[in-house]
Amino acid sequence: MAIVVNMPRLSDTMEEGTVSSWLKKVGDKVEEGDILAEIETDKATMEFESFNEGFLLHIGIAEGESAAVDSLLAIIGDEGEDISALVNGDTTTSAPENTSESEESQSESITKTQISAIPDGVEVVKMPRLSDTMEEGTVASWLKNVGDAVEEGEILAEIETDKATMEFESFYAGELLHIGVQVGESAAVDSLLAVIGPSGTDVASVLAASSNANSGSSPAIEKEAAPVDTPPAATAETAVQTTASPVVSSANINERIMASPLAKKMAAEKGIDLLQVQGTGEHGRIVKRDIEQFVPGSAAASTQAFVPKGQESSEDIPNSQMRKVIAKRLAESKFSAPHYYLSVEFDMDAAIAFRKQYNELPNTKISFNDIVVKATALALKKHPQVNSRWFDDRMQLNHHVHIGVAVAVPDGLVVPVVRFADEMDLPQIGSQVKDYAARARDKKLAPDEMEGSTFTISNLGMFGIDEFTSIINQPNSAILSVGAIVQKPVVKDGEIAVGSTMKLTLACDHRTIDGATGAQFLQTLREYIEQPLRLVI
Repeated sequence: MAIVVNMPRLSDTMEEGTVSSWLKKVGDKVEEGDILAEIETDKATMEFESFNEGFLLHIGIAEGESAAVDSLLAIIGDEGEDISALVNGDTTTSAPENTSESEESQSESITKTQISAIPDGVEVVKMPRLSDTMEEGTVASWLKNVGDAVEEGEILAEIETDKATMEFESFYAGELLHIGVQVGESAAVDSLLAVIGPSGTDVASVLAASSNANSGSSPAIEKEAAPVDTPPAATAETAVQTTASPVVSSANINERIMASPLAKKMAAEKGIDLLQVQGTGEHGRIVKRDIEQFVPGSAAASTQAFVPKGQESSEDIPNSQMRKVIAKRLAESKFSAPHYYLSVEFDMDAAIAFRKQYNELPNTKISFNDIVVKATALALKKHPQVNSRWFDDRMQLNHHVHIGVAVAVPDGLVVPVVRFADEMDLPQIGSQVKDYAARARDKKLAPDEMEGSTFTISNLGMFGIDEFTSIINQPNSAILSVGAIVQKPVVKDGEIAVGSTMKLTLACDHRTIDGATGAQFLQTLREYIEQPLRLVI
């Protein structure tokens, strides 16, 4: 029976792949473990092995073409088999993993362990989506241990998302039978997080049934039932291992060398000891190019080389969910939005005097940042083009002003939103920003407190930075970078005097904001900051 081979997910961030080359052509015999093609991912070009044997009946993606993960890559089956229905998109009867009529063939393609249904009263808890942008979560801590009783509404674990560390409560009552993601480990949304049910439940069969229901084609289940405390293959990292060649841990590195079948074959033909070869593939896997470039004796020679007095040292720190999302979002913004920058220098003498006088009022204290936020909000009301969002089919001009204020936290950066900032007075803005900053550092901000901004302000002046540029926080059309207030010689009324100035840089998306529009906004902003009484009248 013909089997549909889909574009595999060869890295945790891969969304589509490009076929660099086919190592088999239509009509060729394919053995299990043969390299079908070389596929370029977002990280590397990797060899893709066949998990099936038969004849290559159809190639769905030509060399040089790209396709999304799970797109039809190839069809393998019996020689001369009719695959017209599969090529036309009917895959309901093509692959054994998608059929329910043949229990014997399905069991053989998945595992020799019999897969049973999940018993009544047993609940498989999945990694929840705790924010709108969350794609995977990291378990910061478990508040329950395997064997503990769990009541509905009790906190099971603390989960780190891309925005905050949040408590996750149980919606079920029972005993915590299994933990699928250990502390410090990450897993994709909807991956198996835990199993809750009656004491004495056969956990191995539950894991098998859950894996079969979720993967359909090749569940990550060992041929022998895994121990209760062994996490199932549900994280993004192990998901890669089910589609690419298996990757072994350091614990069993001596039992199996990480190398592709083609690399092993080439090494055997050339008499190369794979233990002497440094792998450059995913997770250090030895691939074809490593064998081709291997120089005999180089490994032994390197041990006799001169050893300098200094010692190299490094530390690998796993990227947090926040850091991963920051990298992704900023890269998307920088390379999709045509940025340009407008820099101005404001006279801050009047603002300094205004703040000093304002803070002499009882129980009142405002910062220069509060003045900038308020002045920006009022200027945005007069320039809705700068307070806009860009979409492929339209431009959204916002008549409300929600200002995102960038806050530095140990893992990176969060942007809580001051809503309707134009309608707030200076003390209200100051109080809310302080509250957001404190809770941001403790990772206690709620997801909705970081959504919906129409404009963003990033202030590094308190760190002594005079001037800088920022990347637009999409879907906003602009972001304002605020530098430090510095004393310097300035010309006033034709004479040199000591004055205080502050540099601000506006980054604009040229798709929505033309240069003249951005300049006009800065002129209005100047009027509010250099004449601060306008902020309160």
